[in-house]
Amino acid sequence: MRTMRTGGLGRRDILTAAAAIPLLALDAAPAVAAAARGADSSPVLADFERRVRATMAAESIPGMTAGFARGATQWVRGYGYADLENKVPATAISAYRYASVQKPMTAVAVLQLVERGKIDLDADIREYLPYFPNKGHRITPRQLLGHIGGIPDYASEADEHLTEHKTTREAIALFADRALIAEPGTRFKYTSYGYNLLGAAIETVSGKAYGDYMREHIWGPAGMASTRMEDPAALIPNRVRGYRFVDGQVRNSQFVDVSSRFAAGASRGTVPDLLRFGTALSEGRLIGPASMTLMRTPMRTRDGKIAGFPRTDGYAMGWSVLGQGKDSLLFHDGGQPETRTMLIVDPQARLTVASAQNYERDIHPPLAFALYAAATARRSRSNRPEPGRSRRRRRIGRRRIRLERPRRSGQRRSARSSRTPRPSRSRSNVRSVAPST
Repeated sequence: MRTMRTGGLGRRDILTAAAAIPLLALDAAPAVAAAARGADSSPVLADFERRVRATMAAESIPGMTAGFARGATQWVRGYGYADLENKVPATAISAYRYASVQKPMTAVAVLQLVERGKIDLDADIREYLPYFPNKGHRITPRQLLGHIGGIPDYASEADEHLTEHKTTREAIALFADRALIAEPGTRFKYTSYGYNLLGAAIETVSGKAYGDYMREHIWGPAGMASTRMEDPAALIPNRVRGYRFVDGQVRNSQFVDVSSRFAAGASRGTVPDLLRFGTALSEGRLIGPASMTLMRTPMRTRDGKIAGFPRTDGYAMGWSVLGQGKDSLLFHDGGQPETRTMLIVDPQARLTVASAQNYERDIHPPLAFALYAAATARRSRSNRPEPGRSRRRRRIGRRRIRLERPRRSGQRRSARSSRTPRPSRSRSNVRSVAPST
């Protein structure tokens, strides 16, 4: 998870994604449903698609897939190339590395096992992993779910660029002897290693390999038939190739075996499968209401402060949160060699948005939130509000979000530009993008 780890996007910035585009009225269901069946894009999505093409051209993005699901409606579109060298198009079923959007899936698995009485959120993690060294403090699954367990993150770039396969025990050994960065419960520190501890606990109490448990209890029930653990040697249908930007040019990604982050971000799948996960979660098919409440309740450190990234409403169990209670919005991004991903779930609206790109540049959240802004529109093109919407929905529907102009390839974002001020509600203050052809 790249963007959120640096605090680059929060309530002000993430919603600066794109509400300047004409908003999509989902009550115009026939047009959207036609797009979902593979027909040409509905006119109400044309502006979003023009922005995607403009951003991809400006940022040299080889390929991406984006989509949303709400009720019976699912719209997914591929752009650019899954394989740039051989000009293989990216499609709705292109298979990307998920990276850290896998963390919410691991969190759901843990909560399932809590519901079955196999994991105690407040037990010492060493009850499930006796081989993990005693750190002199109790480290609990609850703390690990919210990144307040004191577990360190990657110490160097070398930690993130391993090329050999790691078993669960070997993955834990990579950080087992490192000191805690803080006393558990006192500091928020995003860490993939903490989620590896949770994955190891899943294996211990279930008696199954992490990937097997996920297939049987998360991916299978959600209908995620294309999702699997990453395997560089396997033949994976529709696998995309990954790219990076080096010295002003697009290059192939370096080979990295991601098995060392097995429960934190070592799976591969499609955008439609991410949408199915969000839908299954919102519909209560994976965990019960009490667990769902825990999943969207931000963590607090021992001093009572909300834990999480700047300019969000906190980090809960596997998600960053915007808003409070049942109206909260859940989101997570992912970043590792070959990929950048984004997953947004609005449980109250039963809406999920997902995107994936085969490019190692942290420019993906604005496009995902552009699609979210369109899908959550509460006004038609006539600007008449839809009846029967809650106060919260009307308020979000009125937000006007600054649309960043795509930068030329190699152009750096200034520190100031990454902290966009809250925009005016006036459309005249919204910057537009000249679409590419």
